[in-house]
This record gives sequence, structure tokens and C-alpha cells, in this order.
Amino acid sequence: MTVRVDLNISLDGFATTVDQTPENPMGEDWGRLVAAYTATRTFRERVMGETSGEGTTGVDEKYASAYFEGIGAEIMGAGMFGLHLNADDPDWRGWWGDEPPFRVPVFVLTHTPRDSIEFANGTVFHFLQASSQDALARARDAAGGADVRIGGGVDVVRQFLAAGLVDRLHVGITPILLGGGERLWDGLRGLEGGAEVVSEVAESGVVHVTFQR
Repeated sequence: MTVRVDLNISLDGFATTVDQTPENPMGEDWGRLVAAYTATRTFRERVMGETSGEGTTGVDEKYASAYFEGIGAEIMGAGMFGLHLNADDPDWRGWWGDEPPFRVPVFVLTHTPRDSIEFANGTVFHFLQASSQDALARARDAAGGADVRIGGGVDVVRQFLAAGLVDRLHVGITPILLGGGERLWDGLRGLEGGAEVVSEVAESGVVHVTFQR
């Protein structure tokens, strides 16, 4: 069982953007940051529900496909689920519609108690107030020997990295400069120590760097 993280970050280390508007809640910079990932065949099929088979099939696709392989449970923060914008909406079921791409138990770290939400495709959102260690213990039990992914957001990922709970960290470094947002590497000096580090450049220009303990 491996605890995994996969994130897209900018050349200056930011995993979030700051150009959101009411008209464009994700922001144009977010589209630039994840463009190579969202262009892959796996993303278009798994997240967008497309069945055409279209999408890129190079190095970016290799990592996009691996993102979903072998995962038995996921942990995410309240922001990734969307509770920061919908805390008062008891009917809020997340960003992903009726077919969330996870298809496994997902543990959402939050201070807001909620009942679990179950979807037909196997995704079940459980909401819990817990430490990183306790949340990981719950996810390990649910994963049944498969991998656990720490999905985000950035603050949650940093907490698990700082606590030494992540076995494999993969970052897709998009060659753009954002100049602001939440930086992944803050407070993680020396993270590479004791890890095997492998990098690979995709056709898109994204540099995929993997830290394996």
C-alpha cells in the first residue's frame, strides 16, 4: 500500500491561482496550469465522461492514466470538495455531478459535520474532523490494501508531506509563471532527502518529477 500525491504546479511552485472572478470561478490561469492534463485521453474519459477516445496519448497521458490506477481510497480537504463556497447548502454534493471520477471511498477533512454521500459508481464521500494520521488510518482500512491518494488542496498535501506520511509525490511542472497563489514547497525544505527522484519531460513541455521514498 502506497500513499500517493499527484499535483500540477507552476514553474515558480504554485498549485493554485489568484485570477478567479465571479464570471470565471476557476480563472484563466487555472486552465493554463492544467492544460496538458485536461487534454489527455484519460481525463476526457474519466472526468468529462467522453467516450470518443480522443485526447493526447503521450507522456502526459501516461501520468494521467497512472493517477487513477490502484487507488483504493482518497483524502481531500473541504475546499477541494467545495465546502468553502457551499458550507450552508445541505444538498451540495461536490463539483463532479452524479458520476464523480473517484469511484472509491473519499474522506473529506472538515469542521462541518455532514452525512456521507454515496454515488452509484462507487464514490462515497465521508466527512470527518481528524488529524492527518487518523484520517490516513481510516483511508487505509477502506482501501483494503490498495493505494491511498492525498488529493488536495495544497494545504492538506503539505500537512501530509510535512508529517512524513507520503510515499510517492508526483508533480507535473507546467512551464508558466503564476507569481502568486499557494506554493507547494513552502515549509518543505529538504523534502528530497532520502527519496529517489526521477524526472521526465512530456511533449507538452510539462516536466513530471517523482519523489519516491
